[in-house]
Amino acid sequence: MTNFGSDTPFILIIKIKVKDNKVSEYLELADKAIEAAEQGIFHHAFDQDPEDPLSFVWAEAYKNDDAFKSHLANPAVGLYLQEHSILADDFTVEVYGTIREKCFEVMKGTGIPFKIFH
Repeated sequence: MTNFGSDTPFILIIKIKVKDNKVSEYLELADKAIEAAEQGIFHHAFDQDPEDPLSFVWAEAYKNDDAFKSHLANPAVGLYLQEHSILADDFTVEVYGTIREKCFEVMKGTGIPFKIFH
């Protein structure tokens, strides 16, 4: 049996509903975050809902807890997290996989609600 924990991969699915008059500003902010993507992310995708031009989805696969913590420490990601609340009406984050308590505490520290699927 594999030992899951802080050194195993996990996935984030982030769903955003942008305010109607803020799509251009949001896309500029998202571009800066995409340009700053760092090592430790196996997969990174940013997609617009084909049926709702105000809805976007980020799909991110992290190597481990440390890769995620490094991601949050990236200044472009910090700016994104600071500004998203001005530009979006809804922001949800789903976590699939196993993370340790320290990583969960870091997630909670962002002020964003993370839903952890076990």
